[in-house]
Amino acid sequence: MYAIVRVRGQVNVRYTIEDTMKMLRLHRVNHCVVVPENAHYKGMVQKVKDYVAYGKVDAETLTEMLKNRGRLEGGASLTEEYVKENSDYESIEAFAEALVEEKATLKDIPKLKPVFRLHPPRKGHAGIKRTAQQGGVLGNHGENINVLLNKMR
Repeated sequence: MYAIVRVRGQVNVRYTIEDTMKMLRLHRVNHCVVVPENAHYKGMVQKVKDYVAYGKVDAETLTEMLKNRGRLEGGASLTEEYVKENSDYESIEAFAEALVEEKATLKDIPKLKPVFRLHPPRKGHAGIKRTAQQGGVLGNHGENINVLLNKMR
């Protein structure tokens, strides 16, 4: 499972990149989506790598994101009771484990919004014009995306 966070805005962005961002549902800065690892999404991520931070998310971080930032249609927060009543999973933790193992999708919980609206990172970004390998936040973080997502909880 990849977590993709939009870091840069839309001013002076090429049309093809902005179109790919729309397909990924990354319309605003600090929005995050969780997508499976397949060839289609890998190509899309490769195209927008200069505007997003991405990496493999773990179950613990995904659980925190679902608890803190998971929203239902109408703006209500995702709760343990809602997950238990409306899905086959006993808790948010079990659902997050199934998501990471790609045995489930976000559509398994009815009315769950696919986009997480995150807070700007505590202590700020390391730089939105450099890649993660150069000391910034853009591009592939690998397993370290969990650190960024924790800062944006």
